[in-house]
Amino acid sequence: MTPSMDDCIGNCTDCHATCLSAVAHCLGGTAAHAQAGHIRLLLDCADICRTSADFMIRGSGFHHRTCGVCAEICTACAAQCDRMADDPVMKRCAEMCRRCAESCRAMSTATA
Repeated sequence: MTPSMDDCIGNCTDCHATCLSAVAHCLGGTAAHAQAGHIRLLLDCADICRTSADFMIRGSGFHHRTCGVCAEICTACAAQCDRMADDPVMKRCAEMCRRCAESCRAMSTATA
């Protein structure tokens, strides 16, 4: 395992937790925060982050593919959360999603 893979695993794990926390926050917040599409995207992001971390931890030869999808979903989630950047939880989520997307994008192009 390389240092960049360790960083990516950490980012995926942190992003998973951040997105789940954001879901809990949204469900207790305003109507815009609780829209089904927004919650669904946060849950999609949390799940793909967990999956990507799992693939890298166990040394799967397919981790580059899950990381590519993870980067795509994290980018979409960051954009969605940026629309609510006046909310500190959404701002933190957008920042974490961008960080995770960046490291996953790098892993997706690394040789398997």
